[in-house]
Amino acid sequence: MMNSKSAVLMNTGKPLKILNLQIPSLRSGQVLVEISYSGLCHTQLHEIRGKRGVDHFLPHTLGHEGSGKVVKIGRGVKKVKPGDHVVLTWIKATGKDVPSTQYESTIGKINSGAISTFMEKTVVSENRLIKIPKKMPLREAALLGCAVPTGAGIVRNTANLKTKDSIAVFGLGGIGMSIVLASKMIGAQTIIGIDIENKKLTRAIEIGASDVINAKKKKVLEEIQKITNKLGVDFSVEAIGNSKTMEDAFSSVKTNGGLCILAGNLPFGQKISIDPFDLIKGKNIVGTWGGETSPEKDTKFYIKKFFSGEMDLDKLITHEYKLEKINEGFADLENGKVGRALIKMEK
Repeated sequence: MMNSKSAVLMNTGKPLKILNLQIPSLRSGQVLVEISYSGLCHTQLHEIRGKRGVDHFLPHTLGHEGSGKVVKIGRGVKKVKPGDHVVLTWIKATGKDVPSTQYESTIGKINSGAISTFMEKTVVSENRLIKIPKKMPLREAALLGCAVPTGAGIVRNTANLKTKDSIAVFGLGGIGMSIVLASKMIGAQTIIGIDIENKKLTRAIEIGASDVINAKKKKVLEEIQKITNKLGVDFSVEAIGNSKTMEDAFSSVKTNGGLCILAGNLPFGQKISIDPFDLIKGKNIVGTWGGETSPEKDTKFYIKKFFSGEMDLDKLITHEYKLEKINEGFADLENGKVGRALIKMEK
């Protein structure tokens, strides 16, 4: 029986536990993948900390962004074969949709969804995989599962950003930095990065931000007004998951057509407050579902831009951790110390 060292959420509010899970027989539409890299993000952090409400599936595996190599395929799988290199993504693509699986362990059954990536080997639904060229580095490819399709997708698909437009990015983690990178690729002249960590602000300038604001030291809305000659920005994106920054992001956009896009996730039960008269004045606010990404088409586009040098994905990665150090990685993420952090499975 094949085993997989895995990080398992036993109880919300507690550290992940490293267990050896037994790989089950593949069902129709499932694929066994050997993980190379997996990304850490705030959505998973909220789940671990119990900020997404009652978790009815404990104990369970986690992770929804990664890269790896196909080991084996189940019946009916057509889009990949053993040996293929793949991106693993939570965003549904083409192929069979198998919503869940279970693993055996010394402490009993462990639940898993259609995708889990905090594992050395994982059983994944066919429609959560994207085949990629073998020349694409698996390290950078991991970002194509969530950070880049969400961040760059917001720029390209949700906002349809143009060169003359201005954009303010609240929060410079993996998604926020992907927004800056994609905005620079498109040629936007005004790209404002906002965070409380100077290291992230410096990195945003390196990636392509025209202006940065330290929200601890400056009044963000006043600074945005100065930068935009009191007009406000065409687009703002909240990529933190904080009610105050969501409200500020909405306030920062211009009247008569400004659009605020919410990418961050608030803890379960929290709400935001906006002035409805701002809606009457022509401000708009929407959420985003993975940057409205079409996984196969958009992944191909980002890989092309990576090889052309227009999207230097390496600049988004700030830290790497071994699987055994995953709780340390999440603590660093929670404390704002990382941009996009990866769990490295490759030996």
